[in-house]
Amino acid sequence: MSTSPITQVTIRRMQVNDLEQVRAIDRLSFSLPWPEKAYEIELRENQNSIPLVAEKAAPGSEPLVVGVVVAWMVLDEVHIATLSVHPEHRGQGISRALLAHAIEEGLQRGAVLATLEVRAGNLTAQALYQRFGFKVVGDRPRYYQDNQEDALIMTVNLMEERLPGVSYLEWLRQRGYEQEAGASPADSSPRS
Repeated sequence: MSTSPITQVTIRRMQVNDLEQVRAIDRLSFSLPWPEKAYEIELRENQNSIPLVAEKAAPGSEPLVVGVVVAWMVLDEVHIATLSVHPEHRGQGISRALLAHAIEEGLQRGAVLATLEVRAGNLTAQALYQRFGFKVVGDRPRYYQDNQEDALIMTVNLMEERLPGVSYLEWLRQRGYEQEAGASPADSSPRS
């Protein structure tokens, strides 16, 4: 294992050669990982998919995929389908960066709303989403099959100013989510 300092985290489009690492992160992060072929379908067949990865690079070593987000464009809405960070790389702002990039791409594709489902008991994930302005608008009773846990439906209007005179897109580009007060600094593996 290299002890070289990490120099860069890059958010980029998921590629087929990332799938093994992406599936490993999914299995490590969730009690109900996506089916084996799901990420490949997102890459090859779903034109409404926004599949992104976070990649870390250290001097002298191969880049490593450490996080993943998949979002779907559904008419004028960007739906965050899954978001996770490898357990060894949490707490470094990677999930915030992934979420920001997915929402930004959704905005560029015409989204006016972002939405997701999150486990009612996943307070860390909820804090992350609240940092981005998401609010609970409903629930889905017994949504998660592994333990019958409820899902909270969270949404944010991307057309509202995030701050007075600052559009949501501008706020994202200024990394306003890094300064939001009261938000948990820890990354989690929120299943959306």
